[in-house]
Amino acid sequence: MSAFSRENIAIGAHQHVVARFFAPPGEAKAAVLVVPAMGVTQAYYAPFAAWLAAQGYLVATFDYRGIGQSRHGRLRGLDVDVLDWARQDCAAMIDATAARAGGRPLYWVGHSLGGQILPFVPNRARIARIVTVATGSGYWRENTVALRCTSWWLWFVAAPLTLRLFGYFPGKRLRKVGDLPRGVMEQWRRWCLNPEYAVGVEGESARALYAAVATPIVSLSFTDDEYMSQRNVESIHGQYANAPRTLKRIAPKEIGEKRIGHFGFFRPKFEHALWRAHLLPALD
Repeated sequence: MSAFSRENIAIGAHQHVVARFFAPPGEAKAAVLVVPAMGVTQAYYAPFAAWLAAQGYLVATFDYRGIGQSRHGRLRGLDVDVLDWARQDCAAMIDATAARAGGRPLYWVGHSLGGQILPFVPNRARIARIVTVATGSGYWRENTVALRCTSWWLWFVAAPLTLRLFGYFPGKRLRKVGDLPRGVMEQWRRWCLNPEYAVGVEGESARALYAAVATPIVSLSFTDDEYMSQRNVESIHGQYANAPRTLKRIAPKEIGEKRIGHFGFFRPKFEHALWRAHLLPALD
């Protein structure tokens, strides 16, 4: 695995996120910010980041506040929501990564939630290319058939009840998503219950932010994704109305595999079939 440095990136005066920067063996040709899915820690992306660094990129990973190494103390009482993650955590990571890139292009690789929230990032104009991985709208009625029943239980029973009892979402105990700050779970729940997802909840200003994104987007989604249906994928990318979009939907059998799923793309076994074959052409 490539060498990396662990750094605290300041969010305002009194908070920070923990990031890792993976350096290439020589001079970087560009920088890549890996933006995580809901509840997924940056450790999951480490093998992918190390491989990408070996291909000549400076790569940054991080944990949102309240997640992984950016969880400082108890979640109960942590005042943060999804928009804070975008406007503050992601914005700080763009600044930090761009500062280390020395004027080289900066690319955004967003997994699931990481592909949804870019419009809310105030300094997103610094991003030169976008790759979304397994990114869809999250609207529960358009989820895969297998997920709808458990989604109903999550949104109408588990989330409201546990938030009242614990003051945060104890996802690890429930084996759902992972532990999440109250504000994050409440906002995400509202989004997932709305047919237009974030735009339907946050209003016309959010619609305008999606429409304002003009950066080219390559979407990589998978036919066996247990969370995101094709309709979910098309819905969220349709909000990026003015961005050049290339949507690639990949079936496991096309690459000689039985399964990819929502999380499989970042596993090292897909170095040749997905990383080299589909990601690098989107970046190079």
